[in-house]
Amino acid sequence: MLNNIDIAIFVGYVLGLLVLALYISRNDKDHERNTQDYFLASKSLPWWAIGASLIASNISAEQIIGMSGSGYAIGLAIASYEWMAAITLILVGKYMLPIFIKNDIFTMPQYLEQRFDKRVKTTLALFWLSVYIFVNLTAVLWLGGLAIETVAGIDWMYGMIFLAMFSLAYSLYGGLKAVAYTDIIQVVLLIFGGLLLSYLALDAVSDGQGVVAGFTVLATGLPGHFEMILTESNPHYMSLPGISVLVGGLWIMNISYWGFNQYIIQRALAAKSIQEAQKGIAFAAYLKLLMPLIVVLPGIAAVVLHPNLTTPDQAYPSMMALMPTGIKGLVFAALVAAIVSSLASMTNSISTIFTMDIYTQLKPEKSQRHYVFVGRCASFISLVIALLMAEPLLGKFDQAFQYIQEFTGVFTPGIVVIFLTGMFWKKTTSQAALAAALGSALFSFALRMYWPELPFMDRISIVFLLCLAVTVCVSLMGNATTSDQSVDLSHISFGTQRSFNVSAFGVVVILNTLYVTWW
Repeated sequence: MLNNIDIAIFVGYVLGLLVLALYISRNDKDHERNTQDYFLASKSLPWWAIGASLIASNISAEQIIGMSGSGYAIGLAIASYEWMAAITLILVGKYMLPIFIKNDIFTMPQYLEQRFDKRVKTTLALFWLSVYIFVNLTAVLWLGGLAIETVAGIDWMYGMIFLAMFSLAYSLYGGLKAVAYTDIIQVVLLIFGGLLLSYLALDAVSDGQGVVAGFTVLATGLPGHFEMILTESNPHYMSLPGISVLVGGLWIMNISYWGFNQYIIQRALAAKSIQEAQKGIAFAAYLKLLMPLIVVLPGIAAVVLHPNLTTPDQAYPSMMALMPTGIKGLVFAALVAAIVSSLASMTNSISTIFTMDIYTQLKPEKSQRHYVFVGRCASFISLVIALLMAEPLLGKFDQAFQYIQEFTGVFTPGIVVIFLTGMFWKKTTSQAALAAALGSALFSFALRMYWPELPFMDRISIVFLLCLAVTVCVSLMGNATTSDQSVDLSHISFGTQRSFNVSAFGVVVILNTLYVTWW
């Protein structure tokens, strides 16, 4: 429970963040705010804001609470989601981002319209809106509400309402610019709080003998929790099926999330230049390498300190009891910071897709001011829907992170096939793209029904290959897309600056070291 000092520190953080967001938003008052200002921060974001905002958008309740819970149940192997994401970010920055920026887009569906047609754009736009509202927003709100109930003793429903109102208060007016710049503070606080909690957890495990001694206690006392590649005999093999983590479905999931996910890639699209965007992505890659130390390690320590938790997702909130007075309020603020940052990012992207890909097609003659107003309304309505649906959808699941991956994995293979073939193979047709989208769901449900013992990550790999085969066959049987401008790569440079290349090499070296050490 929080005492008066913790509450005062937390309230001070909330008020300070709101004041900063309003100050940032006021800088745009010299002209009427248009859609580029609101949805893409006037394309003015520097690399450090992009990198920080990428991580703040990604690391939320489902990551902190969910991955810590998976660390409690599974162990260090769940860190593959974070570590493999680092190398995925490098690939996205080098090979995919130049194409998107060259095509001058606001949204991922907009690119699909340029490359294919309105049918493909609308289909994927509706899919993303559904997933963001009914999976991502609901998960963040639900886990955030549970965390507030555990730490502060406030009912989870009131906690969710507070989170929704807080995120709207600082993001609704200022748009992406307010979100991105306040994310810098969020990330600093998140990393500081997470590292401090890991330090205190390891020190507690070793009975005050220090971090190294605590890590040794965990590694020797819980050897199964430090296996990066799980064997078939492991009870959690279905979630992380051995070597497939390195060569199979996890690649597909990461490419989809970091390359084609609107609320992630939108930060890079708002960069001053392609070089700034790539620097920001490289910065985010290194922060991803650090994340398991912040979110997974406390969960593993909780196995020793709190062995009888009702559900794994209680691990991180329970570990916060280690925090001394005052610091607990700061770390609680860091947790809330991660949650509201993701909520703001998701609602901003929901409003961007709805406004730019759906509403503008229905009402094409409206003013820029009107579209910004519609975007704000979409943000508000999406949060109301998520508040109402959070408990019915997620209330019965022990590990929310695994549930999210399982659900999104149904559609991920088809999305990756559509984008990769659309970007790098001119013969891909609109009919083939639609067939991949439909096939992804049909193949996934069929395999789940008739081959239930197949790990979901392996299922993603198989569905990806099936969707790829369908796309190639349908494309070869049809007429190639006539609009070649968006797929013409002859004028796109995939060359990168030396700083980016050095950063990429460093990520590869660190990843190899980590996996060799904990194989």
